[in-house]
Amino acid sequence: MTDASPTGDPTVTVDWLFEHLEDPDLVLIDATWFMPGTERDARAEHARQHIPGALFLDIDEVSDHSNPLPHMLPEPHDFATQVRRLGVEPNSRVVVYDTHGVFSAPRVWWMFRVMGHQSVWVLDGGMPKWIAEGHPIESGWPQKPHGEFKSHFDKSLVRAFDEVLTDLTDGGAQLLDARASGRFTGEVPEPRPGLRSGHMPGARNLPSNEVVAADGTLKPASELAPLFAKAGIDLDRPIVTTCGSGISAAILALALARLGRPRAAVYDGSWTEWGGRPDAPMVTGGADA
Repeated sequence: MTDASPTGDPTVTVDWLFEHLEDPDLVLIDATWFMPGTERDARAEHARQHIPGALFLDIDEVSDHSNPLPHMLPEPHDFATQVRRLGVEPNSRVVVYDTHGVFSAPRVWWMFRVMGHQSVWVLDGGMPKWIAEGHPIESGWPQKPHGEFKSHFDKSLVRAFDEVLTDLTDGGAQLLDARASGRFTGEVPEPRPGLRSGHMPGARNLPSNEVVAADGTLKPASELAPLFAKAGIDLDRPIVTTCGSGISAAILALALARLGRPRAAVYDGSWTEWGGRPDAPMVTGGADA
């Protein structure tokens, strides 16, 4: 399976988007999401200002509501129903952005790829870079005619709890944690109540903010490769990314795609599931061999 890209990269630039904004096969999605407890409303902010033609996808809404864990992947048919409302067709080129730069958009990029849609990219630098380079914005709530998107679930890009446990036991994949280092070591408590502090035995740590540059764009491959090497990750072996709830893990998956490793899986339940289960093994301190 290959990733057809207009740029040879999992992202597109704001200049590329500006040039192609009116393309009939382009679907632009605002996937802004804020951490729990943040006094910001992504939906209201989208109505107030967004890139022209962008439609809003609510990560919490497009999820499995039967699962108590936050924003878990929805069933494939439910995902298809939701994105059809955004006008997504089987042949659509989908560009996803957020108002942080590169934060929540990679989660939706990953979701589309899990559902079998390869023509999807993240806007590098997101809304901040779009505005900084003088491109227009609009307000309101744009709509498109319903599309005919169909999901084709790619299980290889997702990991469940038991699969992660097996990966840790038999070494079938490397686990890479995107949480901040203090949360990884257990020195800083989890922001979600009721979760234990620490990390999975054998997991490595690369905080997701370290792969994003100061201007909100994803760092170039020449800077990313040393970061993964320093974290103890072998790019030639299978990799599973994890984080707090499956959002920032997708940032690492995006960075790996830039390095030519687009098949990294994401542990969907992440630490919200792992740290909340008394039967899940964990350690505190630095990464262990």
